[in-house]
Amino acid sequence: MKTQLLIIGSGVAGLTLAVKFAEKFPKKNITIVTKGNEDESNTKYAQGGVAVVLDEKTDSFQKHIEDTLIAGDGLCDKTVVEMVITEGPKRFKELMVWGAQFDVDQTGNFDLGKEGGHSQYRVVHHKDITGYEIERALLARVHQLENITLLTHHFAIDLITEHQLKQVSENIRCYGAYVLNQKNGNILTIEADSTVLAAGGIGFVYGHTTNPIIATGDGIAMAYRAKARIKDMEFVQFHPTALYTNTEGSAFLISEAVRGFGAYLRTKNGDRFMPNYDERAELASRDIVSQSIDKELKKSGDSCMYLDCTHLDLEAFKNHFPNIYQTCLEHNVDISKDWIPVVPASHYLCGGIEVDTNGKTSITNLFACGECTRTGLHGANRLASNSLLEALVYAHNIYKYHCNHPISVKNKHIPDWNDYGTSIPKEHVLIKHNLKELQALMGDYVGIVRSNNRLKKAIIHLDVIYNEVEELYRTSKITTTLCELRNMVNVAHLIIGQSLDRKENKGGYFNVDN
Repeated sequence: MKTQLLIIGSGVAGLTLAVKFAEKFPKKNITIVTKGNEDESNTKYAQGGVAVVLDEKTDSFQKHIEDTLIAGDGLCDKTVVEMVITEGPKRFKELMVWGAQFDVDQTGNFDLGKEGGHSQYRVVHHKDITGYEIERALLARVHQLENITLLTHHFAIDLITEHQLKQVSENIRCYGAYVLNQKNGNILTIEADSTVLAAGGIGFVYGHTTNPIIATGDGIAMAYRAKARIKDMEFVQFHPTALYTNTEGSAFLISEAVRGFGAYLRTKNGDRFMPNYDERAELASRDIVSQSIDKELKKSGDSCMYLDCTHLDLEAFKNHFPNIYQTCLEHNVDISKDWIPVVPASHYLCGGIEVDTNGKTSITNLFACGECTRTGLHGANRLASNSLLEALVYAHNIYKYHCNHPISVKNKHIPDWNDYGTSIPKEHVLIKHNLKELQALMGDYVGIVRSNNRLKKAIIHLDVIYNEVEELYRTSKITTTLCELRNMVNVAHLIIGQSLDRKENKGGYFNVDN
């Protein structure tokens, strides 16, 4: 199969690029592959909104830039921060042209929210399901464009580079990807002039995460195996307030906007502890709030902290956060009289595939945008609601680059996927066991607070898992669960290795030995 543009991932980054490219080049083919349903992505679960300066009388680009730099703890690329924030309003308005709707107040102006680390009200939202609304609008536009092919339940296994062509080259190029059709087990060879990784985050590497189960770091792992540059993987952002339950797996997110609305964090005894850690109290940046909760939990031995909304206007809360209100009720928490039990959970990766301002990776004809990238915007810690903004701006930049630098690749003889000598794995239990081992390892040894001793032990344990998984991969026919596990092992290796390399605590990274 041949296509001009291959996009791996169907979140806001991938869909925005597809729409722009398809509108500009109606005779070129765009192929989107996504391993789940078309709308299943981290975008869909983004509650808070888009941080954007829309009125310079009440806010300013400079304030948003400063807030981002402060949150990033000295490791942001200032040029990138300025570019993303000043471009933001234009990119946001395009979403509205495509049909995305956002909340307005009684005067008809945007009903702006405020989240941790922000000095102003500047977060545009659609109730507490902003990502879901953006995904809906983008997919509706995608389906109107005839030159976009959207392949759902197709899993990208590996990028095609000189390695598969049995060639040695200093300048690695990408020629497309091998993609598994999950419904019939066939493996497609998709040749592409340009390939774009928009494959989302890594949350599921940790057992306790706000991400959906598809967030297994596939894009980063594929790029790493293809020898792309990967940076800042130690900066895993933990969201301070995930709903605490006794069940494993994906955790429901209690949006930061709830604290922006006036909720307090309390111990089980009712003490508000955040003012002891930061003058911004509950509205400190995520790294500070998560580390503070972690310290309180270790001090008390409790399983969770609590978010107190009982003093807030109930009707206003239900209007702003209907999904959160309803989900709490389903867990027997009535926010008018009960505190919400919360714990930090793996939420967002600030590092990833290194890209320039055009979204170009270190591999020729391979681009990347969205959470799988390291752009320099977030530094050591992402400012709340800057991620959707980053995805919109970088998707646009990749599109503009293609407008100014058309890419066409000479035909190469690309071999089909070779699985000779492999068999259908009989021991599925090994995959499940190693997944649980990996998630426990990351949660216990590579969590919010780390130490050199735990990180070194993590490497030893990870090597055992790695060897088992690679043996399975060599001898088994490809399955999605096996490939995801292999990708997560690669991602864990990067997080641990780059954690040990960092000798200074910054933002979301805290090592007791530094």
